[in-house]
Amino acid sequence: MLRQLIRFGIVGFSLAALYSVIYWVLATYVMSPMAAVLIAFLIVVSIGFVLHSRWSFQGHGQAEDRQLKIKFLAVQTSGFVLNELFTWVLTGPLEGPTWWPLVPSILVTPVATYFLNRQWVFR
Repeated sequence: MLRQLIRFGIVGFSLAALYSVIYWVLATYVMSPMAAVLIAFLIVVSIGFVLHSRWSFQGHGQAEDRQLKIKFLAVQTSGFVLNELFTWVLTGPLEGPTWWPLVPSILVTPVATYFLNRQWVFR
């Protein structure tokens, strides 16, 4: 499990960095922060499935079947909802800068999705 956690951390950190760049540029210069979360999520989740299923959780779980993909998408959707919630609260009612939601998105969401992926998707 330690190897999985390390591989997940490497992939997750890379994806979090990519998500952060895409989100911040779009939220700051192009569109609303809430819309930027959606675009960044769609890009990162498509890359994340391949990397996590073939490397992070390599050798664990089922073959890449439809059920696995649905479970993975459900877990990632929970991460998306968390990120949207962080973004809405921090840039909406609290009127913070567009980078504020990146803090919980990087510190909270990956931990939650790791445990859900490990316990439910890639058993």
